[in-house]
Amino acid sequence: MVGGGWWIVQAVDKKRARLNCSKHLLQQMPSAEVERAAIALPERVRNPATIRRPVPPDMVVPEVF
Repeated sequence: MVGGGWWIVQAVDKKRARLNCSKHLLQQMPSAEVERAAIALPERVRNPATIRRPVPPDMVVPEVF
């Protein structure tokens, strides 16, 4: 850490700055693998009468990577 708990983020390229900052902050948190029981899902029931409408572009999360 730089003096007093502050970090400097190079932000000429805002997109890269946000990605670098997010990655850095996530790396500061300890993490460990958690054992979980296997999940048994029932067979999927498909309804042919279901109408799928197009997703509006403003509802799509942009692909960063």
